[in-house]
Amino acid sequence: MTIELGHFALILAFVLAIVQTGVGFAFWRGSGLAERFVNQAAILQFALVGFAFAALTQAFAADDFSLRLAVEHSHSLQPMIYKLTSVWGNHEGSMLLFVLILVLFGAAVAAFGRSLPADLKTLVLSSQGLMVAAFSGFVLFTSNPFWRLDPAPFEGTELNPVLQDLGLAIHPPLLYLGYVGFSICFSFAVAALISGRIDAAWARWVRPWTLASWAFLTLGIAMGSYWAYYELGWGGWWFWDPVENASFMPWLSGTALLHSAIVMEKRNALRIWTVFLAIITFSLSLLGTFLVRSGILTSVHSFASDPTRGMVILTMLALFIGGAFALFALRASALRSGGLFAPISREGALILNNLFLSAATAGVLVGTLYPLLLEALTGARITVGAPFFDVTFGALMVPLLLLVPFGPFLAWKRGDLGAVTQRLLAAIIITVVLSLLVFGFLGFPLTLAPIGLAIGIWVMAGAIADLADRAAFGRTAWRQSLSRLRGLPRTAWSTAIAHFGLGVTVIGVVCASAFQTEIVTSMRPGETAQIAGYSISYQGEEEVSGPNYVAERGTFWIDAPFFWRDRAVTSERRIYPASGTPTTEAGIRTYGFSQMYVQFGERFGEGGRVVRLWHKPFVLLIWLGAVIMAGGGFFSLTDRRMRIGAPAPARRKAKPVGAGQ
Repeated sequence: MTIELGHFALILAFVLAIVQTGVGFAFWRGSGLAERFVNQAAILQFALVGFAFAALTQAFAADDFSLRLAVEHSHSLQPMIYKLTSVWGNHEGSMLLFVLILVLFGAAVAAFGRSLPADLKTLVLSSQGLMVAAFSGFVLFTSNPFWRLDPAPFEGTELNPVLQDLGLAIHPPLLYLGYVGFSICFSFAVAALISGRIDAAWARWVRPWTLASWAFLTLGIAMGSYWAYYELGWGGWWFWDPVENASFMPWLSGTALLHSAIVMEKRNALRIWTVFLAIITFSLSLLGTFLVRSGILTSVHSFASDPTRGMVILTMLALFIGGAFALFALRASALRSGGLFAPISREGALILNNLFLSAATAGVLVGTLYPLLLEALTGARITVGAPFFDVTFGALMVPLLLLVPFGPFLAWKRGDLGAVTQRLLAAIIITVVLSLLVFGFLGFPLTLAPIGLAIGIWVMAGAIADLADRAAFGRTAWRQSLSRLRGLPRTAWSTAIAHFGLGVTVIGVVCASAFQTEIVTSMRPGETAQIAGYSISYQGEEEVSGPNYVAERGTFWIDAPFFWRDRAVTSERRIYPASGTPTTEAGIRTYGFSQMYVQFGERFGEGGRVVRLWHKPFVLLIWLGAVIMAGGGFFSLTDRRMRIGAPAPARRKAKPVGAGQ
């Protein structure tokens, strides 16, 4: 009965979204009744879709195998955490999660957008309601998760074993909070184009939602990267897979949007470009949804295989993106460009930032879509691999990273590059000294790796220098500087934190890419292999059983000259009897920010095993930097100015009788 109630709640949410859209767009001009209706409708939709999602979750938790989705993607022997993650470990459930995040952000605007003008808020919620209607309709008519089976089987076929991991419990919700969250920015852009309300106040209203979505997406991408790294057993942290790119492209354009909104808020400039980026960012999110859910990609992330669903998603994508850009084309010519500024200024630096990020987004987009379009048009199959992306993306990111520390030091409207360089002198000296030390420690190699490390150090040093300069260290007494440091706005802290995290990630990427060591060998019990100065001995194997799998577990001892000695690490080859699917669970031993990665392979000869070993120096810095960046974003949201919105104009006080006489 709960399933039927959940189904009915989703139908009600679908109907309510249609009514909300119609009422909002029809009566957005000065109708207080329409504003109250769309406001309450947005909150009620969240309650209805939340109930529908809870009903589906309860069916999975209770092993209700009369539900077709539970039969196809769950099993009674799965641990409870994986029964719950099975809810979104499939096409239908993941699309319901998509709708849940849509209504969550709509309800958040309704509940916390009190400072928004009534007409703008009505249009934002109406735009959001239109998307809720489209995607809830898609779920109901093409991807219904509530279908029953009669008769019901006694057992299910289980979730894809590769997805039975704690990372899947975290990764998809974070990812959806990110790129589905950009729907609010899209709705703000549509509302602004319809109402003509595009100014600095609009940028202040949209910026917190952009920041929250960007921070969640940063965490989601990082979690997905780390999950693939340790779960898939291939030892890589990024493969430029089209599904990975589908989430990375909105992150790049969202980063550009975040910086562009700052210029619009502070200087009332880049108005047309900021609205364009708000549309583009969510359009890329919709494109990613199409790539993952249409079935045109074969990936562990991809669930749908029905071409009908793909055509429906493609149609919705064309309508939303095409409609938004048609509206943009009609209204953009009537918009004024905003304030003027010199090329060397903070505005100029942020525009340069946008150009590099936009070009990087375009490069990833071309590399992702070109093979698909070529196959669709000619039938020829090609692969655009990591070398293309590494060269294209790297060539754009290097100059951008070099310029990052200069931006916060430049003045608005007109800056002095020479003066900024002098203020960054301490950071330059620190970067040069540390880079030379690292270069010497590595033996002065003729590679690009030391340059990459120097760039990472430069970005980190620039972030610290920004805080030190704001606190006037070296220009005032230490106690006074510390007091000023504590009193800095949280947005200033968050900028420095995010840039520092970016530098940490750069160092992690360089170290993991340039200095990792890998060997593939065969080992018998008692034999030892040498890698990166460590001795790894194979102790033997044993049969073990899990809650829903059986496994062969190999045990290894690692003898390290530093940090720790004689530490055990295990790696497994599992078989899940319900589906007969094999998986490999890598053995990972962490010391400091580095890791030793062991993969227990297939049998070789008599009593031997193929063993793959990786030593990955400072690999954890990749994900630590992403967490620091996201932390900077969330910390900025705690700034009161991010919550109160644009200031309302003060009322002019009436002159008292006789005043001025």
